[in-house]
Amino acid sequence: MKVTISEFGDVGTKVTLVGKLDIAGAEVVDLPLATVAGTRANIVVDMMGVDFIASIGIRHLVMAAKAVARGSRRLVLLDPTPMVTEVLVTAGLVDFLPIARSEAEARTLLNGAATA
Repeated sequence: MKVTISEFGDVGTKVTLVGKLDIAGAEVVDLPLATVAGTRANIVVDMMGVDFIASIGIRHLVMAAKAVARGSRRLVLLDPTPMVTEVLVTAGLVDFLPIARSEAEARTLLNGAATA
């Protein structure tokens, strides 16, 4: 798993993940994702490069989303693969972990959170 953190314009932070979000991948993303979530800023998690997600990976995303929600912010998933999307839909998490299919859609979702 590779993790890259960058600014997402003036609306938040972008965390780009590439690889498998299995036990080993979740261990790699744990600290960086928790650190970004601890700032309680909006987060966009770019999931385009994630081809597998296990329950431990979902747990880290949910924990990060809860942390930013405490600051009235939001975590948005950017364009997860169809398989990852199916797992999140089946788990009933798309309301809590909203999915954007483009950066423009992610900005819209985050700007809505900022004004809510």
